[in-house]
This record gives sequence, C-alpha cells and structure tokens, in this order.
Amino acid sequence: MEETIRETEVDTLVRKVLKDYEGGKNIDAFNIYNRPDKAEVREVVDNLFRVVYPGYYRERAFKIYNPKNTAAVTLEDIYYHLNKQVFMALDFCRLRGTLTEEERRAESYRICNVFFERIPVIRELIETDLLAALDGDPAAYCVEEIILAYPGLMAVTVYRMAHELYLLRVPVIPRLMTEYAHSETGIDIHPGATIDRSFFIDHGTGIVIGETAVIGKNVKIYQGVTLGALSTRGGQKLSGRKRHPTIGDNVTIYAGASILGGDTVIGANSVIGGNTFITGSVPENTRVSMKNPEMEYRTRDNKIVTEEVKQSEEWFYMI
Repeated sequence: MEETIRETEVDTLVRKVLKDYEGGKNIDAFNIYNRPDKAEVREVVDNLFRVVYPGYYRERAFKIYNPKNTAAVTLEDIYYHLNKQVFMALDFCRLRGTLTEEERRAESYRICNVFFERIPVIRELIETDLLAALDGDPAAYCVEEIILAYPGLMAVTVYRMAHELYLLRVPVIPRLMTEYAHSETGIDIHPGATIDRSFFIDHGTGIVIGETAVIGKNVKIYQGVTLGALSTRGGQKLSGRKRHPTIGDNVTIYAGASILGGDTVIGANSVIGGNTFITGSVPENTRVSMKNPEMEYRTRDNKIVTEEVKQSEEWFYMI
C-alpha cells in the first residue's frame, strides 16, 4: 500500500515537471532531433585533428595499411557529420533569418564545400603557429612534443578551424568547437577573433581572447592574459561593435596582463609586462611594466621588520 502511494506521488511530480515544459520559455525546446549535438561536434573536431596532423592523431578502431585511403575515409566522415550539424544549426539562429528546408540543405552543402577548400590554408597557418612555438619556447625539444603536448597549439588549431566557419556565418557550431578547446586547455578564444600567422600561446591557462580582438603577426601571449571588453553592460546593443583590443605585429604579452577596450591598440614590437592593466593605446616599440610592489614583513606579534633587521641574524630568531 505504501509503495503504491509513493508511486502515485512520483507520477504526480513527473507530470508537474512535464507540464512546465509548456510554459513558453526559451529553455523549453523539446525537439532533440533538430539541434546541433555537442558530442558530434566534438567528434568532428577530433577527426579534423587527424586531417590537420596526419600521423599524430589516428583512428585506432582499424589497422592502417594505406594512410591516404584512411584519410579519405576520415574526410568523408567529417563532411557528412559537419554538413548534418550545420544544416541543423541554420534552422534557429538570428544570423540567418528564416530559411526553408531546401535552402538550408543547399546552404549547408555550400558551407562545407568552402570549408573543405580552405583546409590547406588552415594547415599552412597552423604550420606557422607550430614553428612560432618551437622558436619561442626553449623548453620545446621538437615539433612532435609541441603537437602532442602543448595546449596552446591545440586551442589555436581549433580556433583556426572554427574561425573559418564563423566567417561563413555558421551559427553555434564555431562556439561549440572553441568551447571544446576551452574545456580541454583552459584557453578561451572566441571564433570571431582575427589572428594572423605565427601566433604562440605559452602555457596558456586562463587566457581569454574576445570576439572582436585583432592580433597581428608573430604575437606571443602567456598564461592569464585577457584581451577583453571595457564593459558589457550594454548587452545586445553592443553586438557587432568593436569591443576588444587590437594587438600589433611582434608583440609579447606577459602573464596576467589585461588589455581592454575596442579602441585600445598595442603598437608593433611592444612588450606588455605581467599583471599590467591597460585601457588605452600604446605606441609602437614600447615596454609597459608595473613598478615592483613594496613588500612588508611582520613578526608573529605584528611588528614591522626593517630591512636592516632582515639582513641580520636577529631575523631568524624573530620568525
């Protein structure tokens, strides 16, 4: 009897939750078969790595006797799944307006065709990023180490691919791709950012690069750097406006620096020191740094220790 009552209570609660789906909220969408699938997009990204870096990332489900035949199968698989995801994404985003199913089908094929034609260009750019990492990091012993182990190159590789789809005005899919890289590396690059060749991210954790950021050639960025907006309080009214900074060629930005604002331009050949906070433009060939903070030492009874005492044996007895 008691078990029957509990089943009735559970059934009532379930019906209440299902009833809530009829409330007209944006999160109520129930058509699970007409939405891009995060897992499938991630699988496309993984397969694209096998195309960009043949021999470094491979499918272990089958033996490889002819690498080119295997690559051909992988490319066909990418095309099929990418086309499927793009087709669904075109159905519900304001970027595109309302398209008929036939128009979406034609457009998804067009987008995939253009993207595939751009793969050699993407790979050429990634080659420059790889060489920039090798040249810029004395801890890197070979290109193989960078390809297989460096989170910066992984994040930039995904960005390069996602950026092409962003330029083709594909909704949602580019963000799913870069957020996959973000979750794996801690590096958040919006697919709309414009990044020139030979871009090197060292260490990388905590880096944020906003949608309208522009980065020139041969730029090197360390962990914890933010290329962000001064304010987002305007919300959607700011959409489409330049909100993030422009970084010139051959600039190095050290750890923890924040560079904010769409009008902010960091001139070529400049060096931005760690933990700096910049909201205005910097001329070319400039070094920006923070003054060393003044450290204060106190004993356990909260007395300030002078520099003279610190240099004496008395210091060791005070602590």
